[in-house]
Amino acid sequence: MHQAPSGPLPYYEDPGPGTGALPPRAWTGVSDARRVNLGGAWRFRLLPTADGADESFARPGFDASGWDVLPVPSHWPLQGEDGAYGRPAYTNIRYPFPVDPPRVPTDNPTGDHLRAFDLPGDWPGGAAVLRFDGVDSCARVWLNGQELGTFKGSRLPVEFEVGEVLRPRGNVLAVRVHQWSAGSYLEDQDMWWLPGIFRDVTLIERPEGAVADYFVHCEYDHLTGNGSLRVDCEPQGTVTVPELGLDIATGQTAVVPVEPWSAELPRLYDAELATEGERIPLRIGFRTVRVEDGVLEVNGRRVLFRGVNRHEFDPDHGRVVDLETMRRDLVLMKRHNVNAVRTSHYPPHPAFLDLCDELGVWVVDECDLETHGFEEVGWRGNPVDDDRWTPALLDRAARMVERDKNHPSVVMWSLGNECGTGRGLSAMAGWIRERDPARPIHYEGDWSCPDVDVYSRMYADHAETELIGRRAEPPLPDAALDRRRRAMPFVLCEYAHAMGNGPGGLTEYQQIFETYERCQGGFVWEWIDQGLRARTPDGTEYFAYGGDFGEELHDGNFVCDGLVFPDRTPSPGLLEYKKVVQPVAFTADLARGVVRVTNRHDVADLSGLAFRWVYQVAGECAGEGPLAVPALAPGQSAEVALPDAPAPVNPADLVNPGDPADPFDPFGPFGAEACWTVRAVLAEDTAWAPAGHEVAWQQFAVPSPPAPAPQAPAAAAAPHRPHRTDDGLIRLGPGLFDTAGTLRRLDGVALAAGPRLDVWRAPIDNDRGTQWHPDGRLEHMWRAAGFDRMQHRVDEVALGEAELTVSTRVAPAASDLGLRTVYRWRAAGGALALDVEVVPEGPWTLPLPRLGVRLGLSPALDAVEWYGGGPGEAYPDTRDASRLGRYRSTVAALQTPYVRPQENGARADVRWAELRAADGSGLRVAGAPPFWFTARPWSTEQLAAAEHTYELVRGDVLWLHLDHGLQGVGSHACGPEVLPDFRLDAVPSAFSFTFTPLRAGDPAGAADTPEQP
Repeated sequence: MHQAPSGPLPYYEDPGPGTGALPPRAWTGVSDARRVNLGGAWRFRLLPTADGADESFARPGFDASGWDVLPVPSHWPLQGEDGAYGRPAYTNIRYPFPVDPPRVPTDNPTGDHLRAFDLPGDWPGGAAVLRFDGVDSCARVWLNGQELGTFKGSRLPVEFEVGEVLRPRGNVLAVRVHQWSAGSYLEDQDMWWLPGIFRDVTLIERPEGAVADYFVHCEYDHLTGNGSLRVDCEPQGTVTVPELGLDIATGQTAVVPVEPWSAELPRLYDAELATEGERIPLRIGFRTVRVEDGVLEVNGRRVLFRGVNRHEFDPDHGRVVDLETMRRDLVLMKRHNVNAVRTSHYPPHPAFLDLCDELGVWVVDECDLETHGFEEVGWRGNPVDDDRWTPALLDRAARMVERDKNHPSVVMWSLGNECGTGRGLSAMAGWIRERDPARPIHYEGDWSCPDVDVYSRMYADHAETELIGRRAEPPLPDAALDRRRRAMPFVLCEYAHAMGNGPGGLTEYQQIFETYERCQGGFVWEWIDQGLRARTPDGTEYFAYGGDFGEELHDGNFVCDGLVFPDRTPSPGLLEYKKVVQPVAFTADLARGVVRVTNRHDVADLSGLAFRWVYQVAGECAGEGPLAVPALAPGQSAEVALPDAPAPVNPADLVNPGDPADPFDPFGPFGAEACWTVRAVLAEDTAWAPAGHEVAWQQFAVPSPPAPAPQAPAAAAAPHRPHRTDDGLIRLGPGLFDTAGTLRRLDGVALAAGPRLDVWRAPIDNDRGTQWHPDGRLEHMWRAAGFDRMQHRVDEVALGEAELTVSTRVAPAASDLGLRTVYRWRAAGGALALDVEVVPEGPWTLPLPRLGVRLGLSPALDAVEWYGGGPGEAYPDTRDASRLGRYRSTVAALQTPYVRPQENGARADVRWAELRAADGSGLRVAGAPPFWFTARPWSTEQLAAAEHTYELVRGDVLWLHLDHGLQGVGSHACGPEVLPDFRLDAVPSAFSFTFTPLRAGDPAGAADTPEQP
């Protein structure tokens, strides 16, 4: 039992919502009522505690000239130098203070803020409100010495009536902000704990007859094409919609033909609400959201959420996010085929929803509520099941709904996140349903779904998701609840945890969503890595995460799990997601010369897209042109004829024609390889991308004709015979080997480390797993099995007539597992060929991290060109976005800068790759079958040891990985493990590489002429 305090609780520990505030109302960004933005430079002091803090600063005439100056909006821990105002702290679930609700620690950083201001000269006097859009976590407010009230609910607005307190000049606004309050127990939302006034503070005139509140009701009847409009307003007024010819009284319903609003076609009508004292411009979107026959529909059509969870975050300013950054987020989402946002786990800045209306995004608006830390104590004392807290919960629900109710983009209300179960949630749901029955209600934390209209889960794996799609999931104990839930649509409110390298398995999820009507997509966790920009003492920039600020309790880099990096650079995961969820699908029947195009939009036809074809040979464009695709309606498909393939390319015109008859020609098997690429691009400029922006694409390999029979070897290069030199080394063609059979030099190319079998990778976040998935923590199991410390034993080095054979066994200490590995080297002309055979020995139960060879080269080989998958990284379960082509890069640009360094940068399906120094000398590698290619200026061991990017320093070796296989990446940092199809099991394997030295002056991508015997 928690011991009650001996006296009344201070306001910051009271479970209630606060005192003195006006009833919540709709947010209005613009009206003809005057406004004064009170942001800017405020006087500030930081106190270590809340108890007994002196309130004299709020009295008229207080001299704060000796205080510091702080910008508002801001978080005070992100201001000043070297933690002058405290430091950020990150936890995922655990409260960073004792769980003793509603009490908080005595050590409670408290920031006093002062702002002096004058009213504009034309300010008319009379009623006015002071509005705070976001203060973390509890505030007490005075104006000109008069206390206005207190409030909690950090990411929700609050307004106070101040008209009678204002003066023409010399106004002083005093705000005391406490980091910890009873409200902190409701705000455990997997993010940085950052106190401060972090959203706008605004003074707003309320003239006589001004709008107290208004509610825009817009619906669309997809059967008739009519929209209905009613605007409820206090006081009464008029609504005009010039484009629709409407001029009606508030409270009156008008029905007219309209174009509906949707995320794909965000049609808005400009309107105006006018009362005696105020005019407010409106942007009206007609749409109807319903659950019909177990399916969530908007305007009569099933919608499929291709969504993301979005925390508000900026790497320099925390949750202070300006309008330009909000728009940048949404433009990036639209350009990557994201159509939905869950506002995890609180309502966003209100201007964000205006942008969602404008640009077109489905929004699940989530209340500022999470009590996840109570799970750590068995949910004892959980506020959502404690009647003392119900007024605060209802207050938070009302402030969200009233603020955001007029946005067509908001299609669901969410009660909050990870709060367990309780009566308070039911009370919230009941209030919301009565206030706004036109939107469904969402909440994931109670799987029996008593209060909601959709069944929501997070991180259900593929198999369970498919069961749910078939409405065949295991039943609930309560038959009535089970029937009710089984009839609901299903949404994965979080899935595909995008932490570090990943997420894998997106394609397989999307196939389920597109197969089962009940499965209506989901929201990837999450949009952005919440890494705070930091610098080392020497000025090197990096992104900091949990533990980097001396927190005694933290959850490390779990705060960095987004599809964009902290600076909003798209990660490979976002590029993969764009491809997987692309709204146009292509299949091909090349024998018939046709492509089948399917429109997977929810609403839009294909008239807004233009289609093109490209024909490539050996990665080079041999022809391109437009493709005539009809304006298919959503869900429709059509077969479209491809043109005749361009005339065969003259081999002499190819940079690398190859000789398929020459087994040592690294381009031979792929010299005539051809493929079609079909692309869908924007036909015209939109608000979020210019004409020509690529929306969807697919490649189709042209079946290769049988390889010609080898010609008579009259001019073929003769094989070389290996022999020992006077100093005991082994010479084979252009290769020089040491006595253990390791390649040390290839013509003029020195090797710091010769090719040998490699099975280890720097663990990714998904390999590390989590404490709540103890059976799937691959890194722990791999290290326990010794995969990070494999030993190489040479059993035999044999010189044959035409090959050098090195027999080895690769195995970890303290284990009887082994990989019997044989390297066979052959030479002809100026090239060396390596055949590798691997046979596992012992009871292998774990997958391998990788299987291939690793070698070390000179770091001067910095320029890279390859023919294979690209342009970005790919892994077995994240390769949809990888397309076959010819690419150039630098070694530095091949690296993916994950906030916590880990395995990255592999290119898939590589046929050949070249690495060159500035003078053109270097090395060419070709593989059969195609291989995974990775080049790094640091070793796997260095990569695995680094915890931040600044710890990675270029060394004196360039490490080259040529992999036959890689373990998939999955999303097991929080989501499912790697799917079985992408496990790299230890099985007998064989693969080959050809190494050709490049001389200075050789043309890029051109093979040497083989030497003649």
